[in-house]
Amino acid sequence: MVNIITKASQTGLRASAQFGTFRQGDGHTQDYDISYGLKHGGTTLVAGFSYVKQNKVSTADRKESQFPNPFQTSCTDPIGGCSSASVNGRFLFNPGNPTLPAGGALTVRNPPLTSRGVYDPTGVGGDYRTFTNADRFNFSPYNYYLTPSERIGGFVSLKQEVASNVNLRVKAVYNRRNSQNQAAFLPLFVGPDAGNGTLLDTVSIDATNPYNPFGITLSAGGNGQPATYSYVARRLVEAGQRTYTQRVDTWSVTTTLDGNFDLFGRKFYWDANAVFGLNDARQIFTGNVNAAKVQRALGPLAQCTDDCVPLNLFGGLGSITPAMLNYISFVEKDKSSQTLYDYTANITGDLFKLPAGNVGIAVGYEHRIQRGSFTPDPLIQAGLGADIPAQAASGKYNSDEVYGELRVPLLKDVPVFHMLEADGAVRHASYSTSGSSTTFTGTGLWKPAEDLLLRASYAEGFRAPGLGELFGAQSRADAPINDPCTNVAGARWQASETVRNNCIANGVPASGSYQEPQGGQIGTLTGGNRSLKPETSRTWLFGGVFSPHWVRDSGFASQLSLEVNYYDIKVKGAIAAINPQVTLSRCAELGDPSACANVIRTPSGIISRVIGLLQNIGSIRTKGVDLTLTYRSPQTGVGAFGFTLNGNYLAKYTESFPTADGAATISYRGTTRGFPDQSYPKFKGTGVLSWSLGEFDTSFTGRYIHHVTELNGDTVHELKERFYGDVQLVYTPGFLDKRFAFTLGVINVFNTKPPACYTCTGPNYDPTTYDVPGQFGYARISFKM
Repeated sequence: MVNIITKASQTGLRASAQFGTFRQGDGHTQDYDISYGLKHGGTTLVAGFSYVKQNKVSTADRKESQFPNPFQTSCTDPIGGCSSASVNGRFLFNPGNPTLPAGGALTVRNPPLTSRGVYDPTGVGGDYRTFTNADRFNFSPYNYYLTPSERIGGFVSLKQEVASNVNLRVKAVYNRRNSQNQAAFLPLFVGPDAGNGTLLDTVSIDATNPYNPFGITLSAGGNGQPATYSYVARRLVEAGQRTYTQRVDTWSVTTTLDGNFDLFGRKFYWDANAVFGLNDARQIFTGNVNAAKVQRALGPLAQCTDDCVPLNLFGGLGSITPAMLNYISFVEKDKSSQTLYDYTANITGDLFKLPAGNVGIAVGYEHRIQRGSFTPDPLIQAGLGADIPAQAASGKYNSDEVYGELRVPLLKDVPVFHMLEADGAVRHASYSTSGSSTTFTGTGLWKPAEDLLLRASYAEGFRAPGLGELFGAQSRADAPINDPCTNVAGARWQASETVRNNCIANGVPASGSYQEPQGGQIGTLTGGNRSLKPETSRTWLFGGVFSPHWVRDSGFASQLSLEVNYYDIKVKGAIAAINPQVTLSRCAELGDPSACANVIRTPSGIISRVIGLLQNIGSIRTKGVDLTLTYRSPQTGVGAFGFTLNGNYLAKYTESFPTADGAATISYRGTTRGFPDQSYPKFKGTGVLSWSLGEFDTSFTGRYIHHVTELNGDTVHELKERFYGDVQLVYTPGFLDKRFAFTLGVINVFNTKPPACYTCTGPNYDPTTYDVPGQFGYARISFKM
């Protein structure tokens, strides 16, 4: 969505144009805005247009993201991470089959093979050899740091005086986003241990398939018969990279009547609002395959008739022909939409006057209706894609809320009470999906002296789950996490008998034959949950602002203030998904039934998926201190100076979630985690130094992030502190009547790189906390009439 700042009032023309790029020569950004406003009599009209184009930043163009793990230089590095779905294929067989190597994995020796190869069970001769880590596929360079997009938007705002004390306001906003994401070539996994959760897990490769060199049917088993192979994994490079093209249209129209009236000698203000919003999204996905056609193309040759083309998964890179791809591939088309109807009415004013001031009141009512739907491609709904099935989903809810606020000034201009005020609010909300709740808020303000304000507040909160949280369709995401049940050197399986027993109970073979095959990428099932209950919260806030007038009177500063706030927030029934690594660990280490029930394994022990649907996880508790220091100097012969510091000290951040034997609590303070990526530094701060002289304004912004730790398996890794610097220079020439402003700036002027993160789902760093690697420079010109 374009971030359009609509304006209710403007006279004349305003416009700006900006171009920016990374020092590496990518990520070009163009940003254009224009608006025009006029006033005539009781009519005010403003209209504007915005256009933004963001070019891509590829992971292939940054050293930090060229492999699945930080500092990795090859798929043969011991850290692993590269995919077993290789360009030449990986063919994994089950132990005990007399004609195939027991538990062995093969790949093509000299691709491409366009017909039956020469099979040698030893893997020494013939057209196949033993699969090694050097054959794994490095998928990392095929993703984006920044997704290419084009965004277009416009708005119109009209204000019309209907009467001397009544106004009609109408605002319409439209946004269009065109964007395209990409991923590496499709990893096609077929076989009983593929873990897709679709028809592909049941595919047998018939002996009559003209490209099956093994002389037997590679059977997926079933009906009491054992499977003869585990899976075949082939990277479909011939099909090109997977692309996800989105077109999202968003409209909103707001109509407001507002005015004022006199009652009992006092003036009251009122407004009535109606909002209609619509979001319509379309996505086209290229690079997917039809599982039913894959099954037919690999099955008995006699059944591959009409337009069917036998599929060659055993010939290596280049052996899958355009005719084969045309038969098995399809263009996936998904769509979603959301609508909003929102009606509000408010009245504010003063009821009566006390010795310390007027008693103010505000009351209001809101009625909201929201609807949403998601319609995946029919083939996806039928479970015939290469991903897990996604079903059509839709839902709606309506809510009614009434609220009232009261402000009572208690004391004023008396000793020790320069000002004392109490504010209170109550809100009753009723949701068609989540029931009703009444919440209260209270605030006390006390100024013992003119320069010092102290405040304390208590607030209750109520948040009903949204449409996506309730009705969102399930989808699969691959998380860079490790299976503690894998039997490799240094793994928990080898170190702990308890872990071995719990893993065996979860479906891992007792023989110890299981080794995690897919390089640390485990499928996780995410999505909405219609059983969700509302979140509730309570917040305590204590703070104060000190702004000494004697500093201003002395001429030392035109502004000096210090604000400090302590907060304590607890959310009950928090809506979130449990981290899949936590789920795996609790199942393996503790045998927690609720965790193990969410770990689904194939008959060979391979994780098919970890279920991580949204749920009311328990509670979130956070405590901390916010600080803001502001200084502005008076005008001097060398200009005016300014300094602002905003800092946050995180004293506590914990999440609690239910377990079979009660509840467990995890502290995230001072840590980082993946899936979803999020860091919780103990301290974050932003400081701005500014200097203005005549027609020039300059500023330097520093951003500091304290170090955090990451738990990667049994290893604790530290993400060291980072300091970012941004500079900006603005020139507003007087000879152009200061109608033009010319701006130059650099973001991340010190070229600070994000700290490496092993468990983050982003390209080896946490994009929610740190900047995209590289210096970004920009130039902007703006004009106002």
